[in-house]
This record gives sequence, C-alpha cells and structure tokens, in this order.
Amino acid sequence: MPNAERVFNRTERLFALVLLLQNRPYLTSKDLADHFGVSRRTIFRDLRALGESGVPLTYADGGGYEILDGYQLPPLMLTAREAATLLMGTEFTKLQSDVSLARDADQVGLKIESVLPSEVRSYIERLRKSLVMDPYWLHAQRTALRDDDTDGRWYELSQAVAGQKSVLMEYYVASRDEVTRRTVDPLGLVYYTDHWNLIAYDHLRGDIRNYRLDAIRSMRILMERFTPPEGFDLAQHLAERGESPQNVRIRIRFSGAAYRWARRGIPARIEEEAEAGDAVTVTFSFENLEYVAGWLVRYGEMAEALEPEALRTIVREKARALSALYES
Repeated sequence: MPNAERVFNRTERLFALVLLLQNRPYLTSKDLADHFGVSRRTIFRDLRALGESGVPLTYADGGGYEILDGYQLPPLMLTAREAATLLMGTEFTKLQSDVSLARDADQVGLKIESVLPSEVRSYIERLRKSLVMDPYWLHAQRTALRDDDTDGRWYELSQAVAGQKSVLMEYYVASRDEVTRRTVDPLGLVYYTDHWNLIAYDHLRGDIRNYRLDAIRSMRILMERFTPPEGFDLAQHLAERGESPQNVRIRIRFSGAAYRWARRGIPARIEEEAEAGDAVTVTFSFENLEYVAGWLVRYGEMAEALEPEALRTIVREKARALSALYES
C-alpha cells in the first residue's frame, strides 16, 4: 500500500490520516507507516496528536485503527449525481500514466468521500464496484462523451445499477436495422475506447448482453428491484468474454526506430511482440480500425499493417487520398 513516494509535511499527513481512516478503517500502524513512507514511531506520534486534538480514534477489537462514527470534517454539499460525476472524473484520471496524477486523483477521491453523507457514500461505494473503464480511453474521440443522444443516460443507468432496478428500453439493433423493446437488469457500465456500454441481463434472451448507450433510443427505470446472478463479477465477466465484443486482432510491422515511438501510442494491450532484424511485429486487439489506420499513416513507410485485410484496405485508401491531395 505504499503511497507512490508522496512526501507529506506533518500538517498534510495528519489531515490525510483522518481522511484515510474515515474511508479505510482497521488499518494497523504498519499499514499506515507503509502508506505514508514513515516509521511506526512517527505514526504513533501522529495518532497521539490527533487524539489530543479531539479526533475520536479507537483501536478496533479485530485489529487496526478507526475513527468513531459521528466525527465529520465540515460538510461538502454534494448531491448523489454530483458525487457520481466527480467519481467518474477521478477514476478516469487514475488511468493516466503519470503517477502523480493518479496519486492526486486518489487523494481527491478520499477527501470528497470523507465529507459525504453516509447514504451518498454508500451509493458511491456500490457504484464504484460496478464501473470498469478502458485504460486506453485517452486515444478515443473525446467528443463521444458529449454526445447529445446519450445525455443523462449514464447517470440514470448508474442509478439503476447502484439501486439494482430493472430498465425498460427501446434499443436499436444495427445488424437488423430495427428498434427492439426489452427489459434488462443493469449489472455494470463499461467504457470502451470512445463510447459507454451497459452490461445487463436480458430477460428476453435469458443471458447477459452488452448494449451501447448511443443505441438506446428511449429508456425508463422501473420500480422492480432485481437480484444479480449469483457470483456475478463484472471484471471477471469482461475478462472471460473479451474486453469488447467488437475487438479485431491486429498485426503491424514497424521499423525498430519507429517502434520506439509507436509503442507508447498503441491503443490496446500488447499481446505479442516479435523482433526480426531491424523490424518489430506487434499484435493487439482493438475495435476501431478507422482510428488505427489514421494513427498508422503517421509512420509512412516505417509501418505496415499485416492484418486484418480490412485494416490494410483503409490504410491504402488514406494513403491514396493523401497522395491525391499533394498531386492536385
């Protein structure tokens, strides 16, 4: 649980101790010392100072320190919707490769949660367990988050997930070019690259399905509550079925010099890297071939799409369009 080499002065550490113990009770002196990167003696001194200042610290029967219920820092007046919005922002920021941003986002989250009313904090905890965000969202089209067609649906569905309430919706099925009506039990929300998806149990199909929020034409939260399938875990479900049902296997060959720069821009988890002479062939899975093609043409002759053929076709079209632009 080390705190990413964060250096606190004593005032910051005392404040952070209160926040930490309010949100994560039953931490031992060793846990706290490891978290703040200080000695246990320093932690004992800090805990004594907090006690002397009126913070109601106690040592739990099961081990670890906690702050008695009822002690609150000055209240932060946030609605459940505002708190959920802040949660989403901090979770996105935690995915940044910059360690300091991820660390600061975690501290912001702790501070916000510590001053929320208990019912809102409980709602946030339930919601956090039902959110998974693609760590490669930075490569997405950010305008997707401001799509008017899905305005408000993320929050409504997040309420349904946290409250375990069924949803009646009209959903557009592109493969059949028709709008279907169905009742689903929302189990979680997932962000794939450039759009939000609802993972839900479909009453009509009798199975857990994936629904794009931008394909939902209308929806209504029902009063009926549901019980999630026994043992259901969102992260495990995604791992078993693949992170996106639209993913395509992609292989690209880069020159060694280009790959040193290209590697950090690959918009997915690398599955395989194979070196041959001065070339590197990389394999990954991704759903948006148009995006990959646009990214790939930056490297010109230093990169070649090997598969799928659909990606090679898009790259050729972009290359021809670029060539025609400069020939005119």
